[in-house]
Amino acid sequence: MSIMNVSVEVIVLVASILIFSSILISKTGYRFGIPTLLMFLIAGMFFGTDGLGIQFDNVSRAQNIGMIALCIILFTGGMDTKIKEIRPVMNPGVVMATLGVFLTTVLTGLFVFGITSWYGEARVTFSLLGALLLAATMSSTDSASVFNILRSQNINLKHNLRPMLELESGSNDPMAYLLTIILIQCMQTGDVSAWNIVFSLMLQFFVGLVGGYLLGKLAVWVVNKVELRNVELYSIMVMCFIFIIYSVVFLLKGNGYLAVYLAGMVLGNSTLFKKREISTFLNGMTWLLQVVMFLMLGLLVNPHEMLPVALIAIVVGLFMILVARPVSVWLCLMPFGKKITTKSKLFISWVGLRGAAPIIFATYPVVAKVDGGNQIFNIVFFVTLLSLLSQGMSLSWVAKKLGLTEDVPNMGNHFGIEIPEDVGTKLYEVVCTEEVLNNGRHIRDLALPKGKLVMMIKRGEKYIVPNGSVELCFGDILLLISDEVEV
Repeated sequence: MSIMNVSVEVIVLVASILIFSSILISKTGYRFGIPTLLMFLIAGMFFGTDGLGIQFDNVSRAQNIGMIALCIILFTGGMDTKIKEIRPVMNPGVVMATLGVFLTTVLTGLFVFGITSWYGEARVTFSLLGALLLAATMSSTDSASVFNILRSQNINLKHNLRPMLELESGSNDPMAYLLTIILIQCMQTGDVSAWNIVFSLMLQFFVGLVGGYLLGKLAVWVVNKVELRNVELYSIMVMCFIFIIYSVVFLLKGNGYLAVYLAGMVLGNSTLFKKREISTFLNGMTWLLQVVMFLMLGLLVNPHEMLPVALIAIVVGLFMILVARPVSVWLCLMPFGKKITTKSKLFISWVGLRGAAPIIFATYPVVAKVDGGNQIFNIVFFVTLLSLLSQGMSLSWVAKKLGLTEDVPNMGNHFGIEIPEDVGTKLYEVVCTEEVLNNGRHIRDLALPKGKLVMMIKRGEKYIVPNGSVELCFGDILLLISDEVEV
């Protein structure tokens, strides 16, 4: 069934069933430690041409949808990135997001060129530029996959590894995108001037950084100054700003993906009216777009077309996982000496997850009708599956084996009460154990420090508004408010 030749009502029905079914499938996969986004990708393949027969082959449309999705995903990731958390790891994160991507591209590109030339089969032979282009499309770690796995599996890492990995994955897509576009232009025009390449990189990064920061500041000012009667419109306004930022920076010859990620960081680390509501809305949109994007990419690929390139894809994927990623990580982190431990470097090397972004970038050679474009797309898709299966499913296990995990703090959410971040106070929960009750069974016996108050008590299914005479019981959950930022 081609979705281009049916009514809108049927398309809406099929799309809704696809998304609904994928969500149910992802729940089953989560029990076995399979990344949720991988399940969406597999669901798309299951419903696609080689599965139940839904035909979707519009690569250009997939590319446009992917661009929209990546803008929202990167912006939301930027909003969730706290400057105070990434400040200690800013330098290594940025180096890996730029130089690391370049090194991965060069190492993988040279390997692909060598192995396909040695393999000697025309259908999997690439020129040097073609091999570098293949490597560039999948040279970045995927922000959607990294954010999703680290947060959904609630992996609490030592040594600031989580903010470093999220910073790298959120900011390395621009470099991969730039290399992909530049190499496509080189293949089409034959111009491989080193100066032109360097100038294009510098211009895109400069305009992306400046544009993202300034337009992010403008968005903060507008949101805080405008007075809307319908508070729900603030979230819509911010979403409009995302695409305004991307489009303006792109038209100014800058990197739009870098701009939206940086703008997200500006908003996320500023005092913003209705920030929590805006963040909740964008997180929901991010999930929806991730589902749509992975489903669409699953529908786009025809598994039977991957069989001729399966062997090369496996070899290239293993090389990236076991050689290119570790070598680039070690070289990038070498200037930071002992600040980053050997075990940390090993884990960072393993978190080279590929996902939707590389597949989206792999559509550019197809749309540009570059020689070998379809082969590039199929190889990248295969390598992405290999990466998500091997690395995605083993992240928590590897972290534990390397001794890099620690107990997740029990922040609790039994009361469903939240306060704005800019109030300067913090809510947290305490469970009444025998140790807590040793000094007495009344709130006045708890000897709480100055600035901490018990707001509410949860006892079973009951909620109690406390006073000094309330007798506490073993297992009670206390909701405390503190005027300190850190507890």
